[in-house]
Amino acid sequence: MAVPAYPQWIKSSVFYQIFPDRFAKSKDSHPIPEWAEQREWNELPRGRSKYTGRELYGGDLKGVEQHLDYVSDLGVNGIYFTPFFPARSNHRYDASSFDHVDPILGGNKAMFSLVTAANKRKIRLLGDLTSNHCGAGHPWLAKAIKDKKSKERGYFYWDKSVKHGYVGWWDLASLPKLNFNSSALRKAMYEGKNSIVKKWLTPKYGMSGWRIDVGNMTGRLGADDLHDEVMHGIRKSMDESKPDAWLVAENGDFIASDLNGLGWHGAMNYQGFMRPVWNWVNKNSSIGGGFQGLPFAMPKINGRQLVESMSQFSAAIPWRSLVASMVLLDSHDTARMRTVVLGDKAVHLSAMALMLSYPGVPSIFAGDEIGLEGAWGEDGRRTINWEDRSAWDHEFLAEIKQLVEIRRHRDGLINGGLRWLAIEDDYVAYLRESRKESILVFISRKEITAALDLKPYGYAIKETLYGQSAQGSKVVIDSKTATQAVWVVESSQKRMG
Repeated sequence: MAVPAYPQWIKSSVFYQIFPDRFAKSKDSHPIPEWAEQREWNELPRGRSKYTGRELYGGDLKGVEQHLDYVSDLGVNGIYFTPFFPARSNHRYDASSFDHVDPILGGNKAMFSLVTAANKRKIRLLGDLTSNHCGAGHPWLAKAIKDKKSKERGYFYWDKSVKHGYVGWWDLASLPKLNFNSSALRKAMYEGKNSIVKKWLTPKYGMSGWRIDVGNMTGRLGADDLHDEVMHGIRKSMDESKPDAWLVAENGDFIASDLNGLGWHGAMNYQGFMRPVWNWVNKNSSIGGGFQGLPFAMPKINGRQLVESMSQFSAAIPWRSLVASMVLLDSHDTARMRTVVLGDKAVHLSAMALMLSYPGVPSIFAGDEIGLEGAWGEDGRRTINWEDRSAWDHEFLAEIKQLVEIRRHRDGLINGGLRWLAIEDDYVAYLRESRKESILVFISRKEITAALDLKPYGYAIKETLYGQSAQGSKVVIDSKTATQAVWVVESSQKRMG
């Protein structure tokens, strides 16, 4: 069966990442599990403590549905949900079931209603699946422990040297590692007609694709390396059941080997985008390098190093994989960009403009558009105060709406290539050229006076889409803060004619 290299709809998409417990809370009442520590909606997370995974704010899917007009008005046309399955934590990466929506979120009924409402607004939904592990509360594990002859026994790895008797991801008893040597597990997860992967992609359940959690670790343990087999199997399953579904994986390591066209369409672009951008714009010495796998503070690089890092990464993977990867500045696992830049709105806007004009599928972590902060992952999982919006950064929100609009509707950004035009320590400029139009983007990380000469490239500025107005083949950018500009350019020969 012939399938496209990636779903065409992602090229004009901008996603909005929602951590369900923290986005919006309806007035519906839901059961409160024993593990939960209830918090008031506008309290800050307590951060790194015994409460980290247990703090429950009560966000639900009806709350999301009630604010879909806000999401739509932002201009995005996709929502990426972190897991919505039942679990024993607020993040739900320890699934107790893959078969239904967590009752705390409103259950399947709330999801069906949300899917209908999202479809009316032409907003696609992306699910989050942990193919690497499940949770200790999953019935699969309970049956495997109770009956050593059960098929579920083969779903896991067993280790008599640990108290709980099974292998956990990162040695965590709460996250039993899944063993894909089991044909029954493969059938349940992705091969079977009613498998988890396929079920949630049906019109009834409404997902338009999957983000695979810790995709690089799926199928791997010690001498076992079934990673490619599982990755290809998930892709094959999706191609068969929903050929236009998007498959994107989290991968904390270098991802070139995973992006061969047969597995993930793309990956979360940490290495080739997020980390270099952090290192270029960061102002906060207290933000450590832990997320980047470094035992020391985050490095500080110049624009030449930024482009070198991005270029080396993009050169190592097919273009189809770059444009099908998720570009992001932060997520539920990281500090928020507003904190990385020490509250500098102009620098934050430069980073956002870079993300929204770079090849790939942009993803905005809910709350970034109004200036939410957070010094690390859990600290950044803050709620949005819908009742009192006085603390929102409304000016920043307005700018993001403009940039999202440009990203979604300009052909140069949808279908264009990437050509670096100017590379200096504190600013970069690049072209996104398609058959229909050419876009020039300028980004600086600080106050700047810069001159761009487009004559050597045969271009002249035709139209200003965003930022400093300009015309002709030469432009001088003079700004007292970090700045951003997006222009349509055309052939200077055509302009002369």
